[in-house]
Amino acid sequence: MFEKASRLKLRFPSPKGSLSVEDLWDLPLTSATGKANLDDLARELHQSLESQKLGSFVTKVTPTATGTQLQFDIVLHVINVRLTENEAAAQREAARAKKQQIMEIISRKETESLSNASLDELRAMLGSL
Repeated sequence: MFEKASRLKLRFPSPKGSLSVEDLWDLPLTSATGKANLDDLARELHQSLESQKLGSFVTKVTPTATGTQLQFDIVLHVINVRLTENEAAAQREAARAKKQQIMEIISRKETESLSNASLDELRAMLGSL
């Protein structure tokens, strides 16, 4: 898919201008400000594909439709990879937060354990250091 795109020198229309396949990786998934984003690009390509399907019942699929399908497939692939990466990052962040919480509780319990030790036990601990 990417080899074919590079051989065809595919470009993707956007508010920023013409984008290469490599540029897609830098686009945000969505944008509330109307900037170029993967979601809008995928919708435009999908709409273009749907309108091309209604073109004619007699003529075969044109090279333009094939190129548009390739563009759509590439944008969907980039979206799926980015969504997977975002999900993995969120899971890593949740695990990191849980680990931090557990470390804080362990620290509190160790402090509590020291506080509950008798004076003789504390002196013995101090002497062993």
